[in-house]
Amino acid sequence: MTGAERRTDMLERIKSSQIPVSGKRLAGIYGVSRQVIVQDIALIRASGHDIISTNRGYLLNALPVVSRIFKVSHTDDQMEEEMLAIVDLGGRIINVVIHHKVYGTLEADLSIGSRRKVMEFMEGIRNGKSSPLKNITSNYHYHKVEAESEETLNLIEKTLREKGFLVE
Repeated sequence: MTGAERRTDMLERIKSSQIPVSGKRLAGIYGVSRQVIVQDIALIRASGHDIISTNRGYLLNALPVVSRIFKVSHTDDQMEEEMLAIVDLGGRIINVVIHHKVYGTLEADLSIGSRRKVMEFMEGIRNGKSSPLKNITSNYHYHKVEAESEETLNLIEKTLREKGFLVE
């Protein structure tokens, strides 16, 4: 097992555990020293996971997450408005998906959860690095959006509908 595979498995163990997972237990499972476990936890944290160290072991500090897929359509000029509407209400745009009649389903990971990330994305589009996937399907596309609650997703849906972006 490589270090990357070990860290992936370790993260899944910590995520799925209802109680703290001790460093000693992890070291025994993977046949490595506790120091290696400490280094692995540091790398997992650096990759964006909020692992908490307690006197009884490691826990993942994760807020509950719900998701919904929205079918939307808008012009290039409205793209920033659509994305800001989602992130300003507490959503995270996980991906964009299109269904092409020849190529089939095409998906791109986005992971956009802040105004800053929206601006970075839009800068790449405006600089001509690439064009939006939606342009090859007459502006129709899907976004998987995550949020902390169904209420937040309902508010995002309502806002997208009011702005005329939501496809019913």
